[in-house]
Amino acid sequence: MQSPSLQLAVAMALSGTIGVFVVQSTLDPINFVFWRCTFGAMSLGIWCLSRGLFSHFHTRNIIAAMACGALIVCSWVLFFTAYGLTSIATATIIYHIQPFFIIISGALFLKEKVTRLQISWIIAAFIGVALSSGLLSKGMPGGDHALIGVTLALLAAAAYALITLITKGIRNQRAEITTFWQLATGAVLLAPFANYSHLPGWSAWGWIVGAGVILTGLCYALMFKAYPHLSTATISSLTFIYPLVAILCDNLVYGHRLTVVQYIGATLIAVSTLGARFGWSIPRIAALWAGPREDLDAG
Repeated sequence: MQSPSLQLAVAMALSGTIGVFVVQSTLDPINFVFWRCTFGAMSLGIWCLSRGLFSHFHTRNIIAAMACGALIVCSWVLFFTAYGLTSIATATIIYHIQPFFIIISGALFLKEKVTRLQISWIIAAFIGVALSSGLLSKGMPGGDHALIGVTLALLAAAAYALITLITKGIRNQRAEITTFWQLATGAVLLAPFANYSHLPGWSAWGWIVGAGVILTGLCYALMFKAYPHLSTATISSLTFIYPLVAILCDNLVYGHRLTVVQYIGATLIAVSTLGARFGWSIPRIAALWAGPREDLDAG
C-alpha cells in the first residue's frame, strides 16, 4: 500500500468503525478508553522504537503532549458516552464540528483573526448540528437523553480543539512521539479508575485489543505516514470517510437509521467545514449563478 491517499483512506475507514468496537467490548467508556490508551501506547511505542524515534526529545514538548493526553481522555470518554445517549452516527456527525471549535478557540486563546466568511460558515455548521442532532425529528434514538448526548459530543469536540491548539505549539518532535505520550498519559490517568475486578469475556478482548492496536496504533501510523505527501484539500476530503463509515456501521450493525433532516444536517456540516477551510464564498457563488441569467434577460 504505497499510495498516501489510499493509506489515509484506509485509516479513516478503520477509524469509522470505532463505535462498533466500543459497543462490542461491553465496557463502559472509562474502562474502554483506559484499555485503548494502554494497547495504543504499547503498539505505537513499538513502532517508535523500531524506527529509533525515541532518541531525540524535548522536555517541553513531552509536557505539552502529556497535557494533550489529559484532554484526549476527556474527549474520548465524553464522545463514547454520547454513543449510548444518542447513536453512533449522530454522535459522530456532531463530533465532526470540531474544526469550528478550533477556529473559535484560536480566536479566544491565540488572538487569531476570524473573518466574516468564517463566521458565516460557523453559523451554517451549527445549524447543521441542530438538524443532524435529531432533536427536530420525531422518534430519534436516545429519547429524553438525546440532548445530553448531543451536549457531550459537542464538549468532546471542544476538548479536541484544545488538543489541536496545544499540539500546534509542539516543535521539532515527530507526531508519533507526541501521540505515544498522549496515550501513555491517558492510560496512567485512568488506571486508578479502571475496573479490574469485572473484566469482560475473552470474545470482548478481541474488540478491546483491536481498538488499541488497529484503530489507534496502525491508523495513526498510516495517517502520520500519509500526511506529508498529501495536500490539505485531499486530507480534508478523505477525513469525511470517517463519519460516512460510522453512519454505515450504525445502520448495518445496529439498525439505527438517520432521518432525511439529519442527513441534510450532516451534509451542511461537511460543506461548511470545507467552505471554511478553503475560503469558499457564498455570495460569490450566488453571483456566478446569477450572472448568466442576467445575460439571458438582457438578450
